[in-house]
Amino acid sequence: MWLARQMRRVWGIHNDKLTTELYDQEFVSIGWQELGDLSEIGPTRDDIKEALGRAYPSKKPQAIAVNAGVLERFRSVIQPGDVVVAPFRPDSTIAIGVVSGGYYFDQTSETHPNRLPVKWRRLSIPRTVFSKSALYEVGSALTLFQIKNHASEFLALLDRPQGSPGEDEAAVDQAVEESDAEPSAEPRASRVERHTRDYVLSALKDEISHQEFEDFTAALLRAVGYQARTTAYSGDGGVDVLAHRDPLGVEPPQIKVQCKHQMTNVGGPEVQQLMGTQGSGELLLFVTLGGYTQQARDYERAKPGLRLLTGEDVVDLFLAHYDNLEPRWRSLVPLRTVLVVDDAAD
Repeated sequence: MWLARQMRRVWGIHNDKLTTELYDQEFVSIGWQELGDLSEIGPTRDDIKEALGRAYPSKKPQAIAVNAGVLERFRSVIQPGDVVVAPFRPDSTIAIGVVSGGYYFDQTSETHPNRLPVKWRRLSIPRTVFSKSALYEVGSALTLFQIKNHASEFLALLDRPQGSPGEDEAAVDQAVEESDAEPSAEPRASRVERHTRDYVLSALKDEISHQEFEDFTAALLRAVGYQARTTAYSGDGGVDVLAHRDPLGVEPPQIKVQCKHQMTNVGGPEVQQLMGTQGSGELLLFVTLGGYTQQARDYERAKPGLRLLTGEDVVDLFLAHYDNLEPRWRSLVPLRTVLVVDDAAD
């Protein structure tokens, strides 16, 4: 079975312009909309280079060559039945689907009109399910690239029914044992940054308990500039941390925080529980390492004073205020500042 899986081509694709519409309308897309319909450009890569040169006269020849390769793969090389792996930055998850048709140009879209239809098989897979080297490979600086070294990890989950993260991790672990993948190279800025972010998420998931995650959340709020303390671990009524701006913690507004130490999506009922604790003039904050269901997001839009923080938001705050964190939490994720090659470098 593993050999059969390995014969399927697996592609990684990054999209920083569109979010949930990729899932709702079932497609993947790339930019370069100034080129218009790619099917109207000549059939060769040289034809695409010429079109890029006309549309982007300031681009360097090497950048045009790289972009032409991406466009050629998207338009002509990827075929129905190929597998796509799409990292989803807003909630730090990964989606896996199967290409269901050929390239098309969506004339009604002003953003990313170059598209491929996809039948999504798995959505919202926590990044921590996969090995660090696989995540490093999908952190390529390219918009579109073939996943070769660690394709088996993503294929292992393609046809699995939605299960617990533990079941997914077991399937990936088996694929890793059967694989002879080599580490991915080219440590450019985006890959190094993504590797760091995944390391932070993994440490917060695996190295601390549920109760310690509440302690961490209070510490993170203190690093940001709040006064924060945890409540009793049991019987807290859905409020795990209390935070204030004033040093004594008596002036409004009080911020009530609920923490969920999990990588799976938090649902509407859990957010509703926190909403039920809100008093006059109080603010609400939900913190998790994963993401939120659409129902939970709808509550956030409708409820004044409610904010939902995803795992990516937590990592943003962790990195931005790392120097202000207490030594306990810095030692959990030891980091240092380095200079790395920028993605824009030739």
